[in-house]
Amino acid sequence: MELIAYLLAVLIGVSLGLIGSGGSILTVPILVYLLNIDPILATAYSLFIVGLTSLVGGITQTINKQVDYKMVALFGVPSIIMVLITRGYLVPLIPEHMLTIGTFELTKGVLIMLVFAVIMLLASISMIRSKDNTISEKHADDYMQIVIKGGFLGVVTGMVGAGGGFLIIPALVLFAQMPMKKAVGTSLLIIAFNSLIGFIGFVEFDRHEVDWKLLSIFSMAAITGILIGSLIAKRVSGQHLKKSFGWFVLGMGLFILIKEIFSI
Repeated sequence: MELIAYLLAVLIGVSLGLIGSGGSILTVPILVYLLNIDPILATAYSLFIVGLTSLVGGITQTINKQVDYKMVALFGVPSIIMVLITRGYLVPLIPEHMLTIGTFELTKGVLIMLVFAVIMLLASISMIRSKDNTISEKHADDYMQIVIKGGFLGVVTGMVGAGGGFLIIPALVLFAQMPMKKAVGTSLLIIAFNSLIGFIGFVEFDRHEVDWKLLSIFSMAAITGILIGSLIAKRVSGQHLKKSFGWFVLGMGLFILIKEIFSI
């Protein structure tokens, strides 16, 4: 199972390289279901793996001039602030055992996975139903809405260990009217900053012992994948990537939702 998990880590990188997202959507389930890591710890490990991999991809996209630095700042600053607040203060407030009725027990770990799945479903629907867009000055100039979405993204990142690409991509493409390929490059840098700072917050606040060997091997495999994905992305249309991404997220969201409901 460990070998399979590392091979799938390459797929995580390919997903990030192709669509600027999907890293956490794959990483958390792999860590939880294949490597039997506690969901709370898996969300933190996901931040490191996805953050480091996205940083490599973001640097590559910067070289290819596929990054909107204004959007990185508008999304990044409020989201980073909320990541630290959520990881340091909000997550520790959630009790380990949320609800018990007879044999039914809702734990903190199950709650986080369920929230993760629901957010994935909502994001996937917005991507599947969207049409190709051109630049709209009315929406592109509404920076306050971008800042608010960045803050919400930070809460999600801190809560479920997701870099937030499955939220960033729909916001950039649907709201900021950004071309898909530029949204991918911009998303990678935002994910990198959010995730790595979130992981630092985990190490600082949670004081868990970190399995650096696992993180190193997993991250190297994912980095290999993102370099492959970036090369493939140059040959695929942005609209096709957007639709494929939506269906992929929908499938993973349904899988996690069903898995967690039947395991309760």
